[in-house]
Amino acid sequence: MEPPVNPPFRIRDILRPHAKMLVLGFLATLGAGLATLLEPWPLKIVLDNVLNSRPIHGWLNPLLLSTIGVDKLRILEFAALAVLAIAAFGALCTYIEKYIATSAAQWTVHDLRRMLYSHIQRLSLSYHDQRQTGDLVSRVTSDIDAIQSFIASGLLGSLLHSVTLLGMLGVMFYINWRFTLVALSVAPVLFAVVFSYTRLIKKAARESRKKEGDIVSIIEEVLSSIRVVKAFAREDYEQKRLEEQSLEGVEIAMRARNLKAKLSPLVEVIVATGTCLVLWFGARLVMDGRLSAGSLILFIFYMGKMYKPMQELSKMTDSYSKALVGYERILEILQTNHEVNDMPGAKRAPRFKGHIEFDDVTLTYGPGSPALKNVSFQIRPGQLAAFVGPTGAGKTSIISLIPRFYDPDSGMIRVDGRDVRRYQLKSLRQQISFVLQDTILFHAPIWYNIAYGKPEATRAELLRAAELANAREFIEKMPLGYDTLVGERGVTLSGGQRQRIAVARAIVRNAPILILDEPGSGLDAASEMLLFEALDQLMRGKTSIVIAHRLSTIERADIIFVVDEGVIVEAGVHSELLAFGGLYAKLHALQFKTEDSVSA
Repeated sequence: MEPPVNPPFRIRDILRPHAKMLVLGFLATLGAGLATLLEPWPLKIVLDNVLNSRPIHGWLNPLLLSTIGVDKLRILEFAALAVLAIAAFGALCTYIEKYIATSAAQWTVHDLRRMLYSHIQRLSLSYHDQRQTGDLVSRVTSDIDAIQSFIASGLLGSLLHSVTLLGMLGVMFYINWRFTLVALSVAPVLFAVVFSYTRLIKKAARESRKKEGDIVSIIEEVLSSIRVVKAFAREDYEQKRLEEQSLEGVEIAMRARNLKAKLSPLVEVIVATGTCLVLWFGARLVMDGRLSAGSLILFIFYMGKMYKPMQELSKMTDSYSKALVGYERILEILQTNHEVNDMPGAKRAPRFKGHIEFDDVTLTYGPGSPALKNVSFQIRPGQLAAFVGPTGAGKTSIISLIPRFYDPDSGMIRVDGRDVRRYQLKSLRQQISFVLQDTILFHAPIWYNIAYGKPEATRAELLRAAELANAREFIEKMPLGYDTLVGERGVTLSGGQRQRIAVARAIVRNAPILILDEPGSGLDAASEMLLFEALDQLMRGKTSIVIAHRLSTIERADIIFVVDEGVIVEAGVHSELLAFGGLYAKLHALQFKTEDSVSA
């Protein structure tokens, strides 16, 4: 069955919960725009009615005559108070607009980051296998920050500039439409320049954002593998690799900056040309008596204010381009379907008995030959089953299918007689515990790492799990005991200590199915002995699956499956497989011969 397709995601879906706040911000924006429109009118009143003694005409005349009269001093007082009132009103509206824009940006980004992070966590392992972690980190941080910056400064800001621009044009056409057309003669050139440069800036911003993701990926990869880098003295090589990527990033950023640097002067030259036309034609109209001095001042003020929104809108192309590129990169992830999903009608899994069955299972990760080919086997409840074989034979692929880290191309996997796809994914994985070769611990206290699979575990359960895992002794010797902070990925602990904490974590979870992927690899004899004593406690009464390269550790397994090139070639107990003289016997003889040589 095809996985369900994610519904199309739009930024308005994130903005919708904050609609009331944005409407209030929109009203504040209209108020700020109105204040800008009213700002020069007191000056026009003073110039025309107080200094030049020309009667006010138009819509303002009846209002002033009915409220103030014709007394010049009262008109001057009114104009002075109007300046303060308009400024206070504009300041209040601007504050509300800025506050709401910032609030909306913060909450919108919170919702978007939460949605994106949740989606990334739930994407299949096959997706994460093919993606760079640093690139994903960049999308959750830098790309979302770009959207936040645009919402905070660009969304309502561009609306404010647009409202102001349209209002000024309306007033200017009302004063003198012919004069306005002269002033706007440069507008088509301005918009053509801004539009063409916006497309180029957007393309450059997309390349720059991608390169930033590559750089973050390199940094994350090196820092997470710093021990390997130091062990092989590859600091200079990694430094050079980062510098090469960083230089490419500088070149891309400089191309983008060059485009932005050209845009602003071009806009300023075009604006200056328009202002020149206004001064030339406006002064002649005043000299001819067809326009009052106050109207000219009003017109010039509007011209300056009108071009400023144009300039600001052109400058917002950078913020808009970054936000749009970030949105496209986020959208790419959000529209990626989960390859492993809860099937329609999936039910919560009951407590498992632990009967596992593979029926003609084939798995392919990508182009190429299958990792598993027609694999079939059964593991009965409470059995200890082992999978052995050469490296790359497909052992890890088999155990990855049980918790549905991947889904097979064909065939069926059953637990307790039911297709695992008919169980809800979370309830399926809650009944499987893992002790892996590469034990991952979090940068957190030891008790947190033990309780990770069962956060509600009591302190008594944690202490009992540490006791059974042979971990209590070394934990209690630490300075803060169970509150001791573990270094990132557990680097402050030895391999044996990390593995025993992993066993304690599995004991606390107490799941009916246990998967062990080469848990004793790389441990010394003493640590391995303590680990397997803990594993004996852990495996009691559970269906246990072990991947082992050291064959001496699985001699007592109830069933051993030998895997080679994605196929189970042999199955039986240890003595039967030795007597058969097949691949298992060859691996056994080779391994013990090597160990004898090392001992000698």
